[in-house]
Amino acid sequence: MELTKEDVQKISELARIGVTDEDITSYQKDLSAVLSYFEKLQEVDTDNVEEIGHITGMTNVYRQDQAKEFDAEGKKIIHENMPQSQDGYIKVKSVLS
Repeated sequence: MELTKEDVQKISELARIGVTDEDITSYQKDLSAVLSYFEKLQEVDTDNVEEIGHITGMTNVYRQDQAKEFDAEGKKIIHENMPQSQDGYIKVKSVLS
């Protein structure tokens, strides 16, 4: 498939990138080669090929989300290093006004 200069200009507009006349000639050749490769892929018989989402075969491994008690010494160290506290909690600047 051979793209025209107008095709490349339309693609550049859709992608919101500026192209020069020199770029158009280069992109016309490169994009046409990519599309030709996809045309070749359309010819491959995939009737007996199982669809997959990715090729690694990996699955997500999740851990249990469990709260762990923090010892008093750790809490004391944190409270000593915080700039401000109020009623035993870390005081932070307001995010929303």
